[in-house]
Amino acid sequence: MSSTDSFRPAPEQALIRQARDRFLAGLPLPDGVPEPLVSAWRRAAFFGVPSDLPAAGTPRPAGDGALAGAARPVLERLAGALDDAERRVIVADGRCRVVCRGGTPSPGTLRDDLSEEVVGHNSAALALRYGQRSESHGPEHVLDLWQEVSAVSVPVRRPGGVRALGTVTLARGLCAPGGGHPDAALAEAVAAAVEAELAARGPREPERRLLDAFARERAAGRAVLAFDGRSRLVSEAAAGLLSPEAVAGLERQAVALLGADGTAGRWDGEPVVRWGGAVAARLLPVREAGAVTGALAVVEEDPAGTGPEPGAGAGAASCLPPGSSAAWRRAVERAVELFSCPRPLLLAGERGTGKTTLGRALLRGPDGATEPLTVDAASAPEGELAALRPYLTADGGAGPAPVARPVLLRHAERLGQRDVAALVALLDERPRLPLIVTHTPGTEVGPCLARLLDTLGARSVTLPPLRERPEDLHILLARLSPPPPPGRPPLTWTLEAVRALEAQPWPGNVTELAALVREVARGRRSGGPVRRDELPRSVRQRAAPPRPGTIERAERETILAALRSHGGNKARTAASLGIARATLYRKLRGYE
Repeated sequence: MSSTDSFRPAPEQALIRQARDRFLAGLPLPDGVPEPLVSAWRRAAFFGVPSDLPAAGTPRPAGDGALAGAARPVLERLAGALDDAERRVIVADGRCRVVCRGGTPSPGTLRDDLSEEVVGHNSAALALRYGQRSESHGPEHVLDLWQEVSAVSVPVRRPGGVRALGTVTLARGLCAPGGGHPDAALAEAVAAAVEAELAARGPREPERRLLDAFARERAAGRAVLAFDGRSRLVSEAAAGLLSPEAVAGLERQAVALLGADGTAGRWDGEPVVRWGGAVAARLLPVREAGAVTGALAVVEEDPAGTGPEPGAGAGAASCLPPGSSAAWRRAVERAVELFSCPRPLLLAGERGTGKTTLGRALLRGPDGATEPLTVDAASAPEGELAALRPYLTADGGAGPAPVARPVLLRHAERLGQRDVAALVALLDERPRLPLIVTHTPGTEVGPCLARLLDTLGARSVTLPPLRERPEDLHILLARLSPPPPPGRPPLTWTLEAVRALEAQPWPGNVTELAALVREVARGRRSGGPVRRDELPRSVRQRAAPPRPGTIERAERETILAALRSHGGNKARTAASLGIARATLYRKLRGYE
């Protein structure tokens, strides 16, 4: 479910309640349940979230960070509006940990950690995932204690920031069917007030140090960028030297060196990253009390091209699976950040989403010189992991020990019980192994595998399916197209063909798309872009999309109203809605 979902009418609400009960019982779901909601439930099952999780009991004391400090006076001013025992406001940080509350507490529904890994589907986690206002209602939640709760959450950003610092959530009893959350406007106002309070308080000392360093370099005439894991600053000179893709890749490199939380990290050396043959960028740490809290990137012309090839954290950017959608960028950036710390990483997702490609890119390293050892549990014989131990630990016992080598373990769900037990024991003994594990949810999880997934769960990334990132299709089509014969132009696609592909469910994800591209390329007898009638029959004859329901109609009205208010300017409309322009264009095409 995306950001501005409205509450569902009574029939849909009853359907979702029935679907939740069947999902928890392991039974097939009825037709008509939104796929994003089912995906959220599956993520909760993967993380092992119990539906009968109890309330937290005593509320966590208010935090003392910048977000909590800015939220407290706002909630005090709102006390009169929140004393009707109906509304309650919850402020959570960028990790979904509650830092401040207002209104009448509800002990029976209280939780201090709102992350999906702990409590499953909820509006605060949705708001952070999509970067815009989100709602969740009653039976959409996994937890029993939230079955009669409706909540709306709005992201809170620092002044000029790109990433959300946290969220403001308004919660109340289950809303009556027929409209969106009645406190949506109030939640937006509270979030705006907290952001204004943050602006009035000015930057914290670490941020001030980063701003001062950025200003010094810019005043000296250098092309410079600044990153702190939440936002970035780009001087005019740097913007003229680097493409947007290079800026994004450089930010991923900096965030990976800052540490997993983007606020502190260890910095070894000053990496030099080359962005094309004539431009190089040096990453410089900015320290506060001995910890690295920010990074400067000084960009210089490099005609000799002496710097190494561009990197993206632990893996070469050119090797990372392509994609520009917000969901894909967040997943890849999170994987890069986690892998920058030498511990095992779990990549989860549906089949064909790119888990193996991403895992290999991360393990190969910035220069691509390290080839990981790949083991597929779907075809490896029982006991194979015992033979891998020397490669992972470089402790081969008697005789010459092999050199430690990074390992990619595919299809963890296909591991035998003996291998799972051996891997769990090895992780308990050696928690910093150079290991990436891929897992495709959907099969029954036994107790041994459940323990393995729990062990890796704190360092896991779920890759989004292709149907949730259709704006990446044009990039993937270009990347997956085979090289043209000599003297022939590369394969291109008409708008009608791309629209037909966007409408597909893609159960096989990128792997299925690659097979389709190869089939089309082999069967072509004419030049020019690929037309819709050249696509496979199953694609051309796909049934027309169903009539939009309540949620879709509400979204359509919101988008068209925003378009009118901005005089038809699509760039400003997309910015005001918090979505990419490609997403806006795709939705507008669907309204024609």
